[in-house]
Amino acid sequence: MRKPWLLTAAAGCTVLFVAACGSGSTSTSSSGGSGGSSATTIKIGTLHPLTGTYAGDGQQLENGVKLGIKAINDAGGIKALGGARLVLDPGDTKGNASTGQSEAQRLAQNGDVALIGTYQSAVAQNVAAAAERNRVPFLMDVASDDQILEHGYTYSFRVQPKASVFAVQAAKYLQTLTENANPKITKVAYLHESSNFGTGDYQAFKKQAESEGFTVAPEISYDAANVTDLTTQITQVKASGAQVLAVSGYYNDGVLAAKAITTVQPGLQAVLGVADGAFDQTQFVSDLGQSSKNYFDVNYALGSSSASQKLASDYQSAYGQPMRTEAAIAYDAVQVIAAGLEASKSTDRTKLRDAIAQVKVTPLTAGNPISFSSAGENTGAVPVLEQVQGGKVVTVLPENLATVKPVFPAAPGQ
Repeated sequence: MRKPWLLTAAAGCTVLFVAACGSGSTSTSSSGGSGGSSATTIKIGTLHPLTGTYAGDGQQLENGVKLGIKAINDAGGIKALGGARLVLDPGDTKGNASTGQSEAQRLAQNGDVALIGTYQSAVAQNVAAAAERNRVPFLMDVASDDQILEHGYTYSFRVQPKASVFAVQAAKYLQTLTENANPKITKVAYLHESSNFGTGDYQAFKKQAESEGFTVAPEISYDAANVTDLTTQITQVKASGAQVLAVSGYYNDGVLAAKAITTVQPGLQAVLGVADGAFDQTQFVSDLGQSSKNYFDVNYALGSSSASQKLASDYQSAYGQPMRTEAAIAYDAVQVIAAGLEASKSTDRTKLRDAIAQVKVTPLTAGNPISFSSAGENTGAVPVLEQVQGGKVVTVLPENLATVKPVFPAAPGQ
């Protein structure tokens, strides 16, 4: 077995010419043996929703990949392969599972050494199957459904925590928040988007929360791709008498939920995102203003290192908008692939897969070094609890990663 080694991500690049990442390049890489490769460029394929409902999140992830590629190239490329440069080969899933699968097949046939994606779990499920058939490493940046890696795949790896890890930890954080509450918090409503992502989060949360003494009801679901207003759903929450609302969804519907809460005023002690795509984002604070105050979210988070903060600054400079944490996850996925290329000294996909399974990579997101279990799960991933305080998203739990203490009760927007 290869000895794991440590790569510290090179985030200290100055973002000037993002186009240098090679988006759309038609260069191909040769398949090298254990002695290395003669390739001057190495293609990495991406599978994100660049058009459609989830295009905003897809572009954030795509930009994270671009900055990751630029950091590697600015640092001298893949040194074990003579300084070969990484180039981006983008695919657009359009937020559709079948499109994601066909795009994955196209990129694999195009000679890409690895794939990164996909934002939606249903899309990732199909891409993982295609990656296995084509024997091409697939790094999931954002895709949390537990079932994706329960099929015995050997070419798929998940950088973020899986859904059940988020959900179980969310219930435990809720217990910590409410242990001294008066009156006691007993009832939690759950609002979630209706795909495997939201449903899986709800089921895992409910099981753990009930073991902690909470009642979880009602369960309210919606179709994130088509929803335009959540006022009716939040009115149901108000009528239920729930003291806390847990939410699992994407960015756009998270904003809709927050707007509906402001309108309906359901009298909640807290809103707790469970891997929600909105409540831990700087953009959420910008979009909602005062109404974003006090929202919690259990999610992956940007680390506190100078390199992590510089990535956020570079993203703002390059793209003119705040970086969502998902972009840092995509950046980390590039670093994992680069580490695998350095360790394997080859662009052969199977050798690269074997190397990725053994590497350790220091992430720019909060947590321990990225390394993978035999199932492909990141054993270093740490879900943290964040809260909007003073117009900023801050980490409040666990204590060893917290920058401030949590505020509770935390009526949303007040």
